[in-house]
Amino acid sequence: MVREYDSESNFRNLLGPTAMIVTIASVALSLFHVYTAGFGLLNEVMHRTIHLSFVMGLIFLVFPRKRATPSGKTWLESGIFAAFYLYLLWSLVPTLPGGTLTWVFTAVMLVLIALTLPFNRPGADPQKVALRDWLFAAFGAGFSAYLTIFFHYIFIENVGSPPQPAYMMGLVAIVMTMEATRRTMGATLAYIGIGCLLYALFGPYLPGIFAHRGYSIARIINHLFIGTEGIYGVAVGVVATYVFHFVLFGILAQMSGLGQLFIDLATIIAGRASGGSAKVSVVSSGFFGMISGSPIANTVTTGAFTIPLMKKSGFSGRFAGAVEASASCGGQVTPPIMGASAFVMTEMLGIPYNELILIAIVPAAFHYIAILLMVHLEAKKLGLKGMSKDKIPQFGAVLAKSWHLFVPLGVMVAMLLMQYTPFLAAFWGIILTIVCSYVPLVMHKLGNTTMDTSTVLTPPRLVRGFEDGAKFALAIGAACACVGFLLGMTTLTGLGFKFSAAVVQLANDLAGVVTAFDFTGLLSEQGMALFFGLIFVAIACIIMGAGIPTTPTYIILASIAAPALGEFGVPLIATHFFVFYFGVLADVTPPVALAAYAAAGLARSEPMTTGTTAFRLSMGKALVPFMFIYAPSLLFVDFTWLQFITALISGLVGVIALSAAYIGWFRRALATWEKLALTLAGLLLISTNWIAIAIGALAVLGILMRPLPAQAHAA
Repeated sequence: MVREYDSESNFRNLLGPTAMIVTIASVALSLFHVYTAGFGLLNEVMHRTIHLSFVMGLIFLVFPRKRATPSGKTWLESGIFAAFYLYLLWSLVPTLPGGTLTWVFTAVMLVLIALTLPFNRPGADPQKVALRDWLFAAFGAGFSAYLTIFFHYIFIENVGSPPQPAYMMGLVAIVMTMEATRRTMGATLAYIGIGCLLYALFGPYLPGIFAHRGYSIARIINHLFIGTEGIYGVAVGVVATYVFHFVLFGILAQMSGLGQLFIDLATIIAGRASGGSAKVSVVSSGFFGMISGSPIANTVTTGAFTIPLMKKSGFSGRFAGAVEASASCGGQVTPPIMGASAFVMTEMLGIPYNELILIAIVPAAFHYIAILLMVHLEAKKLGLKGMSKDKIPQFGAVLAKSWHLFVPLGVMVAMLLMQYTPFLAAFWGIILTIVCSYVPLVMHKLGNTTMDTSTVLTPPRLVRGFEDGAKFALAIGAACACVGFLLGMTTLTGLGFKFSAAVVQLANDLAGVVTAFDFTGLLSEQGMALFFGLIFVAIACIIMGAGIPTTPTYIILASIAAPALGEFGVPLIATHFFVFYFGVLADVTPPVALAAYAAAGLARSEPMTTGTTAFRLSMGKALVPFMFIYAPSLLFVDFTWLQFITALISGLVGVIALSAAYIGWFRRALATWEKLALTLAGLLLISTNWIAIAIGALAVLGILMRPLPAQAHAA
């Protein structure tokens, strides 16, 4: 099911020598990262090129091509990319010196471009590795290996004036990066890459504020390929130094039994409460999401247990799937391990990871409080009870069986809080996970038979864990390399400043129109401009996140959209958290709500309605970003106790109001006008205006505290 809904996990089922080659390369990549995390990183260019050599080479062997019988849509998509590659080649060749090397390069590129078209042998199986896949793997690994091998010659002896072969390999890098992205994630992100390159090429022909001087293809390749401004920029750097290690830790931790421990603990904590099965889903998904970072994998892993349990308890399949999807997406915003985006954020903001963990606590708490409230109200509305006592594990038995699993997680979190580097913390987390997995075997030999020895990371299982860890990091590696196109073109053309100026201008214009019709004097033009700016950026996040993983979405929007909020005086960290939260929300926002669709598959419910319900259950996550924009004290920015406590209380009341409005229940069924009034009151409570807060609070208390009807008392 993960493979069906998550293109990042759609691996081939390899056999024979090819499987052996992939296993060796994957294990080598994992060992390289484990070694460098513990004993020191290489210089950033060398480290990133070695990482990307393995990643790009493995992608074309691990991920299948399009289906054997291409559709018209597949041909059209491939034709667009092939035409773009031909245009780049046509633009670059005249700048090369000519001679045999140029002719050979041109011929090779024409063959490579032709192979990107979906020509398939009749009856060909896309799951099998074809000759074209081996060629793509060689070229994909080759462009980064070129920089690794000739590092001294390019970056030291000829700094500032790259040799001609570097431009040739740069074009190969652009083509293979886009093809790797298309194969792992679909065409959406690759289309964005095309748009960025076209924007750089045709700047003089663009209208108004977005026009610029324009750049040659040689200048673009030099900027993207040579150095750390483009393909090998901050996105790939974060994957190569942080993300990979935590993905590997998550895989090994799950294999050692940590996932089951989280489910057991969640059942102990929340199982007895009203609607206990759904609350177990929320808590276990939060625990598991801390080490997973993948909403879809989280949904399927915990949902396989919790969704049938919720349906059996009396929840509808639609609601059960939505709860699991919404809770699973919360893992990416939950400390201490918040998915790849958090590590990118530390690099882009230049703040220590341990500070980011503390900053993220309050917003993450609001998200889970909102979901738990909705689950509780739905359970009360349906009259559901908690789980039976015989289905709830005993804490002592769970602790006796799994105490050793707390050691690696505890050490890793402690090291993060003590300001050790994240990759060193992950290194010790990995090492201790492997060592501690042998505790059940030792205890078994000493006569203790309560522990599960099947979770021991024996050499064969460890090899499989290292292989899976590398495979699950491939797609994010390709995506971040493609995002390098946008980052590179943003710095080259000033695209971020231009987008910011456009958003600010549009927001100010709308604010002027609205305040012109405000006869109460409560609305300020500056405040309305900020509000419209937030709305525009939130919409951009959700649209951009449709079908694109959170990390690329965050990087794109942090580079282009977040600076626009800075123009309104919003603190930098608040702008980044804003786009981060709405990027995560895209995973449960129809029409491309992949986590919700995966949950619908488990719940056997209609995907679109499940996605819509999951989005509404995540309204707490949609409300939270506005809260910390208006009250940055929630992020411990410009902190004052008065603002923090006020925002905390008003935020909690607002979340209660919106939860009751969505479920339509609070001690009794709510009328339509009450639900509308609660929604408006909840929105007023995120304001910093004391009058608005007072009006919202009074409205919420007036509606929710109304006396129950006589029949309700009797019942």
